[in-house]
Amino acid sequence: MQCNITHRESFPMLFPWYAVTMLAFESNGVIALRMLKMASGGREARAEADLMVSEKVDALIEASGSLCGGATPAMVIGRYREHVAANALRLAA
Repeated sequence: MQCNITHRESFPMLFPWYAVTMLAFESNGVIALRMLKMASGGREARAEADLMVSEKVDALIEASGSLCGGATPAMVIGRYREHVAANALRLAA
Protein backbone atom coordinates (compact mmCIF):
# COMPACT_ATOMS: atom_id res chain seq x y z
CA MET A 1 0.00 0.00 0.00
CA GLN A 2 1.31 3.46 -0.94
CA CYS A 3 0.93 6.57 1.18
CA ASN A 4 0.25 9.77 -0.78
CA ILE A 5 0.27 12.18 2.15
CA THR A 6 2.70 15.05 1.70
CA HIS A 7 4.81 16.46 4.47
CA ARG A 8 2.70 19.63 4.52
CA GLU A 9 -0.50 17.62 5.00
CA SER A 10 1.10 15.47 7.69
CA PHE A 11 2.14 18.40 9.85
CA PRO A 12 -0.09 21.39 8.98
CA MET A 13 0.73 23.16 12.26
CA LEU A 14 4.42 23.32 11.29
CA PHE A 15 4.05 24.78 7.79
CA PRO A 16 3.63 28.47 8.77
CA TRP A 17 6.71 28.19 10.98
CA TYR A 18 8.65 26.62 8.14
CA ALA A 19 7.76 29.48 5.77
CA VAL A 20 8.68 32.11 8.35
CA THR A 21 11.96 30.33 9.15
CA MET A 22 12.85 30.08 5.46
CA LEU A 23 12.04 33.78 4.99
CA ALA A 24 14.42 34.59 7.85
CA PHE A 25 17.24 32.53 6.36
CA GLU A 26 16.70 33.85 2.84
CA SER A 27 16.50 37.44 4.07
CA ASN A 28 19.74 36.98 5.96
CA GLY A 29 21.49 36.07 2.71
CA VAL A 30 20.14 39.17 0.97
CA ILE A 31 21.21 41.34 3.90
CA ALA A 32 24.74 39.95 3.61
CA LEU A 33 24.84 40.66 -0.13
CA ARG A 34 23.56 44.19 0.41
CA MET A 35 26.08 44.86 3.15
CA LEU A 36 28.90 43.78 0.82
CA LYS A 37 27.60 46.07 -1.90
CA MET A 38 27.22 49.02 0.47
CA ALA A 39 30.64 48.44 2.01
CA SER A 40 32.20 49.06 -1.40
CA GLY A 41 30.83 52.61 -1.37
CA GLY A 42 30.22 54.81 -4.36
CA ARG A 43 27.16 55.42 -6.49
CA GLU A 44 26.11 51.79 -6.58
CA ALA A 45 26.12 51.60 -2.80
CA ARG A 46 24.00 54.75 -2.53
CA ALA A 47 21.58 53.45 -5.17
CA GLU A 48 21.28 50.15 -3.29
CA ALA A 49 20.52 51.96 -0.03
CA ASP A 50 17.85 54.06 -1.73
CA LEU A 51 16.38 50.98 -3.40
CA MET A 52 16.33 49.10 -0.11
CA VAL A 53 14.33 51.85 1.62
CA SER A 54 11.84 52.20 -1.21
CA GLU A 55 11.38 48.40 -1.36
CA LYS A 56 10.58 48.32 2.36
CA VAL A 57 7.87 50.97 1.94
CA ASP A 58 6.45 49.24 -1.15
CA ALA A 59 6.41 45.88 0.65
CA LEU A 60 4.54 47.39 3.61
CA ILE A 61 1.92 48.91 1.33
CA GLU A 62 1.56 45.66 -0.64
CA ALA A 63 1.27 43.51 2.49
CA SER A 64 -1.27 45.85 4.09
CA GLY A 65 -3.37 45.94 0.96
CA SER A 66 -3.22 42.17 0.59
CA LEU A 67 -4.30 41.57 4.18
CA CYS A 68 -7.13 44.11 3.88
CA GLY A 69 -8.17 42.37 0.67
CA GLY A 70 -8.49 39.00 2.37
CA ALA A 71 -5.08 37.43 1.88
CA THR A 72 -3.84 35.08 4.55
CA PRO A 73 -0.61 35.69 6.46
CA ALA A 74 0.85 32.67 4.65
CA MET A 75 0.13 34.35 1.30
CA VAL A 76 1.85 37.54 2.46
CA ILE A 77 4.88 35.56 3.65
CA GLY A 78 4.99 33.78 0.30
CA ARG A 79 4.99 37.10 -1.52
CA TYR A 80 7.79 38.44 0.70
CA ARG A 81 9.81 35.32 -0.15
CA GLU A 82 9.33 36.07 -3.85
CA HIS A 83 10.72 39.59 -3.36
CA VAL A 84 13.65 38.26 -1.34
CA ALA A 85 14.43 35.66 -4.03
CA ALA A 86 14.38 38.34 -6.73
CA ASN A 87 16.76 40.50 -4.70
CA ALA A 88 19.08 37.56 -4.12
CA LEU A 89 19.29 36.90 -7.86
CA ARG A 90 19.86 40.56 -8.66
CA LEU A 91 22.55 41.05 -6.02
CA ALA A 92 24.38 37.79 -6.78
CA ALA A 93 24.83 38.72 -10.44
